[in-house]
Amino acid sequence: MTNERIASTLERVAALLEEQSASPFRVRAWRDAAVAIRDHDRELGDVFRDHGRVGLEAIPHVGPRLAVVVIELIKTGTCGALQRLEGEGVQRLALVPGLGPQLAERIHHELGIETLEELEMAAHDGRLATVPGFGPRRLAGLRAVLATMLARRSPRSARGAARKPPVELLLAIDRAYREAAAAGTLRTITPRRFNPRREAWLPVMHGERDGWTFTAMFSNTELAHRLGRTDDWVVLYFHEDHGPEGQATIVTEHRGRMRGQRVVRGRERECRERFEVGEASWSPG
Repeated sequence: MTNERIASTLERVAALLEEQSASPFRVRAWRDAAVAIRDHDRELGDVFRDHGRVGLEAIPHVGPRLAVVVIELIKTGTCGALQRLEGEGVQRLALVPGLGPQLAERIHHELGIETLEELEMAAHDGRLATVPGFGPRRLAGLRAVLATMLARRSPRSARGAARKPPVELLLAIDRAYREAAAAGTLRTITPRRFNPRREAWLPVMHGERDGWTFTAMFSNTELAHRLGRTDDWVVLYFHEDHGPEGQATIVTEHRGRMRGQRVVRGRERECRERFEVGEASWSPG
């Protein structure tokens, strides 16, 4: 992966963010990094080999967050941010030996995972073991495959997940996105998956709130289409200024006391506690 290809990828991300009405500051960050990488006097693959992530972060306009993107490009030749903005969804997970389309969809639905880095974290921190179909033998095999694909970091760094926004903030962004999508005020992209007519139907919202930068879009997975949830399941991608990217999937609950309420997958307890506090504070007039 040459500096020219890395810079071109970052410029493509910047162009798509601009087309989708993202913050000018966010667009500029990607473009400034692309210029710095193209002008750098060493190939970034050599910098990463000799100095690791610290060496990449020292390059002007790259920093901690975009260093993760550069590492992904160096290791895998792909950019999850670009694939997401182009509407490719989670299909790269299905290419991991031992997974396939069905397990990839299940992982995304249960844990909100789309990138190989996130899959590696989940394989080490216990989350993947909670997904049906992942026993000890399959987990061990998957860890070995990911070790080869990503030149796996130490277990400690593999557990270093992104800090999570409060549930209240995620639900507020989810509500704002769905309202804007219903009003038809958002830019739409043309997903490559499950879109034989090549229609621009998937609304995307970028923004900043309470120190978090986020992107919101409806889920475009096979499971969402099969269950008719493409206008219900919302995937939020988020990060702080210098932090790694995380994501959350928000859905309408169809069972129990929370039926009809929006919940964040993986954080149902927090949503339930929030709902119960609201119920306790309400009394009939």
